Amino acid sequence: MRAVPEIEDELVNRVEDLGYELVDVYWAGSGRRPLLKLRIDRPHSTPGQGITVDDCASVSRALEGWLDDHEALSERYVLEVSSPGVDRPLLRQADFDRFQGDGVAVIGRELLLGRVTRMEGKLLGLRGEGSEEVVALQLMSGEEVEIPRAEIRKVNLVFEWK
Repeated sequence: MRAVPEIEDELVNRVEDLGYELVDVYWAGSGRRPLLKLRIDRPHSTPGQGITVDDCASVSRALEGWLDDHEALSERYVLEVSSPGVDRPLLRQADFDRFQGDGVAVIGRELLLGRVTRMEGKLLGLRGEGSEEVVALQLMSGEEVEIPRAEIRKVNLVFEWK
């Protein structure tokens, strides 16, 4: 199933109006039975203050009536609302700002910096703009690297067991 931009744009607003942050939207399924997966978080939450099952149910109930009436979506759609999990993806500038200093994994489309397809380290930030954007990391060795965002498939938090 292809994303429906007008639904995605409005989802951001509706989720924010409910007091949450829309982390990402994933579309799957078919046109006849689309699957819409949302991951939500609390703005500025810290570990241990994340999303509960009740939060997911509340957001789901609040969105269902609007989605039921949306002409661009089959009435047989499936909506799943969940937390972003301990390996929360970082997608927007605000995510990179919020989690600066935390441990992240960067997974490349191919080799990153000619070395490996996965690098882990402390997030130093997202720098540059447009095609010049880079993710800055401090590797476990202490080396600081900048990875072009165009070469990155995904960036997510790394849960640290204590």
